[in-house]
Amino acid sequence: MPSVALKLYSVFFKFLLKHRLQNLIQNAIDESSNPYGVTTRPEESVSASNPSFTDGVATKDIHIDPFTALSIRIFLPDSSLSPPEQPDLKPNLRSSGNDDPNSHNHRRSSYAPSNVGAPRNDPRRSSLEGLNLRSDNNVYRGYSPSPHNCRKLPIMLQFHGGGWVSGSNESVANDYFCRRIAKLCDVIVIAVGYRLAPENKYPAAFEDGLKVLNWLAKQANLSECSKSMGSGARGVGSEFTKAEVQRHIVDTFGASVVEPWLAAHGDPSRCVLLGVSCGANIVDYVARKAVEAGKRLDPVKVVAQVLMYPFFIGNVPTQSEIKLANSYFYDKAMCLLAWKLFLPKEEFSLDHPAANPLISDRGPPLKFMPPTLTVVAEHDWMRDRAIAYSETLRKVNVDAPVLEYKDAVHEFATLDMLLKTPQAQACAEDIAIWVKKYISTRGHEFSY
Repeated sequence: MPSVALKLYSVFFKFLLKHRLQNLIQNAIDESSNPYGVTTRPEESVSASNPSFTDGVATKDIHIDPFTALSIRIFLPDSSLSPPEQPDLKPNLRSSGNDDPNSHNHRRSSYAPSNVGAPRNDPRRSSLEGLNLRSDNNVYRGYSPSPHNCRKLPIMLQFHGGGWVSGSNESVANDYFCRRIAKLCDVIVIAVGYRLAPENKYPAAFEDGLKVLNWLAKQANLSECSKSMGSGARGVGSEFTKAEVQRHIVDTFGASVVEPWLAAHGDPSRCVLLGVSCGANIVDYVARKAVEAGKRLDPVKVVAQVLMYPFFIGNVPTQSEIKLANSYFYDKAMCLLAWKLFLPKEEFSLDHPAANPLISDRGPPLKFMPPTLTVVAEHDWMRDRAIAYSETLRKVNVDAPVLEYKDAVHEFATLDMLLKTPQAQACAEDIAIWVKKYISTRGHEFSY
């Protein structure tokens, strides 16, 4: 059973959440009055981005849509600094996400390469020069990738939870979780700051998720154009400077420039989607749209998705929805309020395609869906519908395992109070093991 401390915190959490939801209902704004939207609430504790490798991960924020508040935070692990030919540098024993020296996680290592003391001809030296803080007219300071010896990492799009109305890709808890996942999975994490309800109701958050996937495809193509232009110019006896190439790219494609971290280190052909709570609903939608788009998304390829305790619901209640309706943190009554804030009045239904994955005619056929890992908690009233969706995927031969955690509650691996528990760390490690089946360049080294 959950601890007494967790039960007490759950009561306090519910009180605050109910108060927040009621205030939002009373002050509900028609979405047409604020299309720009908001991606975080004033009461949310946020973590500032840091483009140097703090705790083994560098971060930066990018506002990718001039017409909305849609933004992303990029998490770049320092393993990206290893030369492609030598990805396994000497590790230190710093914990990768859990600082407790007595934790079972202490056996894991995260890579913190350093050029201190490296010989002048050491291949690490050139790839690590970017670790020095660089500044251009005091505008930007942080890691700037070298155009040579860059290691390519898979890309993971991450969508936070918060019941559609709260949460942020920049929150302290989400920042911690994304750093942990970036190091354990050895991926570049792009945390999506989608627009919140009720300022922007459905389908705004879903459209934002798809917009980020399309932005990623555009970035990959811009990067290739930049490379081909540079090499083509050199081939005819002239040479573009980096600024000239980027300026020509902007002139050709509009207000877009190549994102240097993704251009140097990202491999969009190994893209994973990960969603937390309501973020899992967005992930499932984005995965479906990626299947429908097919080669139009090239070179982006969604190879897997992870649904962490998805925010599914339906008109016909499951056993867990009946027995655990008053469960910890997010009980059914408050989740219904969140759905009323998210769905337009004329569309409100618990069998809405955004809410119930088991309804028919959602498209495309489930057999085309990517491999799907589902994480559920024993004391989560939404668990049965998530398990049923996973079973439906397995019936059409999609790799769709379920990881169920005993004595766990909704958001047990991502909630601020629970992030540093051994169970949260174990969940992140389990996710990393499964994800590496589909992003490893060495083949399927692990399996469930």
